[in-house]
Amino acid sequence: MRDTYHDELEFLWQRSPNSAILRRQDTQKWYAAMLVLAKSKLGLADEGVIDIINLRISPEEMDSIIDHQTFFPGYHMNKKHWYTICLDGSLPVAEIYQRIDASYQLARK
Repeated sequence: MRDTYHDELEFLWQRSPNSAILRRQDTQKWYAAMLVLAKSKLGLADEGVIDIINLRISPEEMDSIIDHQTFFPGYHMNKKHWYTICLDGSLPVAEIYQRIDASYQLARK
């Protein structure tokens, strides 16, 4: 995101120092939130923590993407406009970048 959009991670929460957001410089709207959370918060049976990224999505696409394995309704976000991706290596990095690009476009005014 730094190379493509010249955006820097913003660490906003003292209680969650490893969590960060990315926002567009022109609109100041968030297009990504990266968090570390307990797998159980997503309804996963495994113990431990997982890295996730929350991205914007059009409401029309939401139902077709959620599989509760890799893609979840947006954790701690508006579940109509945000979804969560588990960053566990199950999704190719190129696809994650494409999804970040789409989220960036949705954060326009």
